[in-house]
Amino acid sequence: MSFEIALGSRIAKSPFFDCTVEAGARRFSVYNHMLLPVSYGDEVAEYWRLIDGVVMWDVACQVQVGLSGPDAGRLAQAVVCRDLSNVDIGQAKYAPMVDHTGRLINDPLVLRVAADCWWLSLADSDMVYWCRAVGAERGLDVTVTIPEVYPMAVQGPLAEKVMADLLGDWVRDLGFFRYRATTVEGIPVWVGRAGWSKQGGFELYLLDRHRGSDLWRQVAAAGEPHGIIPGAPNNAERIEGFLLSYRGDTPDDVDPFEVRLERFVDLDSGIDFIGRDALIRKRSEGLRRQLVGLWIEGDPVGGLEHPWPMTLSSLAVGTVRAAAYSPRLERNIGLALVDVPHNRPGTMLTAHHPAGPLDVEVTDLPLWAS
Repeated sequence: MSFEIALGSRIAKSPFFDCTVEAGARRFSVYNHMLLPVSYGDEVAEYWRLIDGVVMWDVACQVQVGLSGPDAGRLAQAVVCRDLSNVDIGQAKYAPMVDHTGRLINDPLVLRVAADCWWLSLADSDMVYWCRAVGAERGLDVTVTIPEVYPMAVQGPLAEKVMADLLGDWVRDLGFFRYRATTVEGIPVWVGRAGWSKQGGFELYLLDRHRGSDLWRQVAAAGEPHGIIPGAPNNAERIEGFLLSYRGDTPDDVDPFEVRLERFVDLDSGIDFIGRDALIRKRSEGLRRQLVGLWIEGDPVGGLEHPWPMTLSSLAVGTVRAAAYSPRLERNIGLALVDVPHNRPGTMLTAHHPAGPLDVEVTDLPLWAS
């Protein structure tokens, strides 16, 4: 089957788009209404360069929701499950968001930009409308916008060397989830130690969309001595290390406990947030299902176009939410949402791949411990 997707103003192009095309981007997805490069033609090479070297990613689709004004902090605290009371300017926290029933609706990185300004770096859902509605209903003195902020990432064990060459040795002292405003040859950015991989790295938040190509080329030049190549968030690597993909790994009715985010939900700190009472009830009731790792038998598998049903004999017990072939584990791996008690490691189940049934074994997470 072959088809084309028509591009138009409803699907945005990132400030780095032209450079990604010049660099050989072959496949794109749509994330937060923006084109996201997902492959430059050799995903195995991109995987190994992420593991052993350094890659650069266009992840401008991590759209920011900006909260500014006297009550910006109050709104930020209302919409996320983490205690933000001790967050410094320039510090970020990974913070799930839930609705009034405790259903997961996003899992952003929340950055305090100034005393009265916060940015929520979003997964794939439109939280700007949610934040505006919550702020208005609560009568908060806050302005909710989508600021001109466009992330790119430099990831891999050589990322720090690239960033030090780009910005100076001070970047080596940045702590995890710590950000700082700076410039790259006059290009305004926020730089932080973060990124959607387990290999370590940095994010650069571009603040001038007209300088996207300039920033891309500056990073590429700094990375050239270290063998940098363009890449994309890597499905196999993130499954190995268990980084949650909101909407990919999560159906609409999932709660944070079912997808192993309990350590990012502060129910006992005394803070109040939307969905807190519902999550307290869910915690007391215990799990009905859980996201687990999988060993998947058979020939190498690619990514899923839709979840695969899972059965034990003829009993439906869950769905495979993500799958990939792991080059370093040399086997198929996956993530699945599985009903209790079939979520126990060692349980053998059947996954119903479009080409036929596959034997799978439930295992704990992460699948690769660095």
